Amino acid sequence: MATNPDKLKNTRNHSLKFIALSVVRQASTGRVFLGGSDFKVYSADTADATKFDLKEIGKHESYVTCLALTDKALCSGGYDGKLSWWDLDKGSLIRSVDAHSKWMRSLATSPDGKYVASVADDMVCKVWEAATGKLVHTLKGHKEKTPNHFRSMLYACAFSQDSKTLATGDKVGHIVLWDVATGKEKSTMEAPGFYTWDPRQRVHSIGGIRGLAFSPDGKQMAVGGIGYINNIDHLDGPARVEVLDVETGKRAQLFEKTKFKGIVNRVAFEPKGEWLLAAGGAGNGFFIFFDLKKNKVIKEEAVKFHVHSIALDEKAETIYTAGHNAFAAYELKA
Repeated sequence: MATNPDKLKNTRNHSLKFIALSVVRQASTGRVFLGGSDFKVYSADTADATKFDLKEIGKHESYVTCLALTDKALCSGGYDGKLSWWDLDKGSLIRSVDAHSKWMRSLATSPDGKYVASVADDMVCKVWEAATGKLVHTLKGHKEKTPNHFRSMLYACAFSQDSKTLATGDKVGHIVLWDVATGKEKSTMEAPGFYTWDPRQRVHSIGGIRGLAFSPDGKQMAVGGIGYINNIDHLDGPARVEVLDVETGKRAQLFEKTKFKGIVNRVAFEPKGEWLLAAGGAGNGFFIFFDLKKNKVIKEEAVKFHVHSIALDEKAETIYTAGHNAFAAYELKA
């Protein structure tokens, strides 16, 4: 039986001295890993509800923006362009490579455990062997400039559940689907509603695809970000989620009329596809749950801090939540 978003309950809260930009959870355990604005990578055991002791594993030369887990290692990426592998048991550095020439934005591990993908503001996606760190593919399918001639950004990447397809999404809403085996482009999709250009007051742009997730059956893709922004100095646009048909590339569903304004930083499917979760924020944060079969919002929940990252356990019974100076856990029971 799928977990029930109506049963959502906040079960633990912990203050942090840094902005947590990424959280991942080690499978079949209560162990989580955090990275953020203090340049450090941490582990913490959440099995004991009374404790949350952060243990430093290592550090980067700038913000740690993304994390991913392999079978035996934790991968971390940062604004320094470095991709590092850390031994899960020893907490020591295995290897570190100069992966990208600009800020890294996202990491993803293929479900079969073979590959790690990284994306950065150099507009390149790279695919690495998870076990050895060997570079397998360098994927270039995103333009360096927006249509308004400003620097673009490559925010998100995600693997399909069968590990055969990799998706990447950028600032102007351009999505590329790649064949993981060959490194060749399979198709593209467009979601321009996530991009705002202000030609008058600020002559600047904002937005982009911040969250990407394939449905469990691989037929759909959820995309998260922010809708049109009247004042780009603030995140006063509507939280926006689109669901795209992978085969046709066309938009199947749009969710923008919710009670929350702000940017959707993460999207995640319930393991059987029973619901979709969007998480993000503006000043504070939010969770929004969608029933895609009924095409409706089924739960909206305020979070006391801007949510930058989430991690779900195997049954989607717990949502580990990281963000602006805080970590929290939420439980969903059937």
